[in-house]
Amino acid sequence: LNLCSEALADVDVVFHTAAKAGAWGKYEDYYDTNTLGTQNIIDACLQTGVKHLVYTSSPSVVFNGSSIENGDEFLPYPDKFESMYSETKAMTEQKVEAVTDPNLKTIILRPHDIWGPGDPHFVPRILERHKKLKQVGDGSNLVDAVYIDNAARAHLLAYEALLKKPELSGKVYFITNDEPLPAWDIINKILELAGYPAVTKSISFGVAYAAGALMEKIWAAFKLRGEPRITRFLALALSQAHWFNISAAKRDLNYTPEISMQEGFKRLGEWMQANDMINKGK
Repeated sequence: LNLCSEALADVDVVFHTAAKAGAWGKYEDYYDTNTLGTQNIIDACLQTGVKHLVYTSSPSVVFNGSSIENGDEFLPYPDKFESMYSETKAMTEQKVEAVTDPNLKTIILRPHDIWGPGDPHFVPRILERHKKLKQVGDGSNLVDAVYIDNAARAHLLAYEALLKKPELSGKVYFITNDEPLPAWDIINKILELAGYPAVTKSISFGVAYAAGALMEKIWAAFKLRGEPRITRFLALALSQAHWFNISAAKRDLNYTPEISMQEGFKRLGEWMQANDMINKGK
């Protein structure tokens, strides 16, 4: 907490984007980083007089294992969370919402699948696994993603909105590109940009889910390093629809995505080229 307070001295706004992501690991690592870590940020903001906190959460906090189509901010938390990440992020949202000090105004954003140049998660995972990827389900499930520039701009707009309308404090907003596409179209486009062939093999959701459950047990029993090739959460995420209504963000934050998915793919391809990430067929 002391280190946080030192870092926040003379700061007016905090954009808290740090988290332990992914779908596999120790619960205490997720809890310590996502939940306790954010509580430390909140406490430091209150201690140092920071006036605004924009917290980056995740749409996975409302995922109950079933498809979400045109979901909005009225969606409840599930009775059972599908991952430790989503559970600890939901706990953290509630801590941010519970801030009652009138001197600290907060907003919670739920950007979905942030991607683009410099991406350390979404794109690298696809490229690393390109030889082993198999489509889960029939491939018709629509999903949202948000290009990095749009996600960053949404955070700035949230801060500006708090300055003008402090009554928005504590509210939650989904942030997307507002262009839901078939999940495997997005994955195959990224593979194409990198010079790899599209995914052609497929397995049913049931097989993928069962394989995920088995691998989780093996990894846990033998304390294996890294994460399983497939988990139950990943099987669900790759086969279910998850796209969201961003009317609230448009209305309250004046948010509209400025970079389309098509333009985003173009920029991603240029970045891959510049960073020698294109497969040369070796």
